Amino acid sequence: MDELSPTTDEIGWRGLMIDHGIGSLPRRRARITPAAIALIQNDVSLTYAELAQRVDAVAAVLAGLGVLAGDRVAYLGPNDLATFEVLFATARIGAIFVPLNTRLAAEEIRYQLDDCVPAVLVLDPRVESLGVNALASAAVCPMLLRLDDAYEATAACQASHPSDAGYMADVTMQDPALIMYTSGTSGRAKGAVLTHGNITWNILTQLAHISMGTDDAVLCAAPLFHVLGLCQLTLPALYTGGKVVVMDSFHAAEFLAAISRHRATAFPLASTMLAMLRDHPDWDAADLSGVRFVVFGGSPVAGPVVQAWLDRQVEVLQGYGMTEASPGVLMAAPGGVREHTTSAGVPHYFTDVALLTADGKIVHGPGQGELLVKGPNIFSGYWRKPEATAATFVDGWYRSGDVVRVDEDGWAYVLDRLNAVIISGGENVYPAEVERVIGELDAVAECAVVPVQDRRWGEVAAAFVVLRPGQELDELTILRHLQSKLARYKIPKYVVFRTTLPRNATGKIQRLVLRDEARKLSA
Repeated sequence: MDELSPTTDEIGWRGLMIDHGIGSLPRRRARITPAAIALIQNDVSLTYAELAQRVDAVAAVLAGLGVLAGDRVAYLGPNDLATFEVLFATARIGAIFVPLNTRLAAEEIRYQLDDCVPAVLVLDPRVESLGVNALASAAVCPMLLRLDDAYEATAACQASHPSDAGYMADVTMQDPALIMYTSGTSGRAKGAVLTHGNITWNILTQLAHISMGTDDAVLCAAPLFHVLGLCQLTLPALYTGGKVVVMDSFHAAEFLAAISRHRATAFPLASTMLAMLRDHPDWDAADLSGVRFVVFGGSPVAGPVVQAWLDRQVEVLQGYGMTEASPGVLMAAPGGVREHTTSAGVPHYFTDVALLTADGKIVHGPGQGELLVKGPNIFSGYWRKPEATAATFVDGWYRSGDVVRVDEDGWAYVLDRLNAVIISGGENVYPAEVERVIGELDAVAECAVVPVQDRRWGEVAAAFVVLRPGQELDELTILRHLQSKLARYKIPKYVVFRTTLPRNATGKIQRLVLRDEARKLSA
């Protein structure tokens, strides 16, 4: 059977998806007009024709630097028009775009540079010190292209040979387009390789679930180094000839003002952003009349937050996905949110989903187990990590690591994470990584990191630390050590010293006991 064709068991779940209103949002016109605005940032706008010209020029610059098909082009900077220009230009020459997280510490970025071995690092001046510090200790030595210099070179290319396409490469749907780093339970980041086909199919799955077109304006403040910011609405909007308004960072007041100023019709948000907007003093006065829908994800949102948006006549569609799925797997169906305010939704049309039960069986439809995913949007593997790639699949299904309950009506609820990831402000914090860095201190015998509910960030980390006999260590020393090694959002909000860690009969740490203890910290 063709890989994209549903089995008889799967048709039932997909049928439920259609019954619950996918596609019920009015259809939008989908035709790209060269003179239409494609991108806006502050007072600068680019039409589709201008964007195409700039992409050609940037591609010529990269090719002139010797970048070849299959080479990696790393990019470090906040959201910017240049992010899209470098992304599309990299694809034009058959190279692989590697967006780096500006919230990471220099040591973390250094590791990713050494892992992907880029030919070029494109560096935004706003984070230049971070990039330079990462390169200072890196084993690799990519060409450094500062964004200001890149713009000058691009202008020169446009003037000298604006129509030269000799650098363009033939690519297939199977060729890699992106490497996006996502942490794992081992504590080391892994580069998920997304092909041109993965990204294209994700766009189609989004558009089968929701409708977009030339009269849509997507407001993007979610970081473009994440699949939420880049692939969830943003690329679908450009695919259908809509407009993307780029914001370099998220600030609730500015975002609410921008919704009105640009007559935004849709936007992707991390779950914490959704709550921050609802809680902001400008919420009641904000003009949301043009907003058709919001897609959010990263962690569950409390029912009252969803209800507040619904009361403003905005469809809020919770989604569930991961970098390895480009990212779409589940999304709430338009028209069904009020009855399922805490559900992660139903499967995207071109995504097959199953459950791996505790006894090792793969089942379809209602039930509970680890969520399994299959489809043309599933990544091709982790960069240079074949063993890690193989470990994430079972019988051709990608293992999400999340325990999900699927009800009889087909709507899914995420219950827990097998890999114990903490989602803080939409960012993944992996306990093993934090524990590894704390364990670098000589005075530490062992430690365990668990999540704590937090009103602002959804979840934060709490570290339980056991010291070696006769050693002394205070919380400030631990935090200073972490600040030099990890991004701020990964640093525990709470540090608790214990004489021992609770363990079960087999010697494993009883994290549920620590979670119960951690709840008292935020009470």
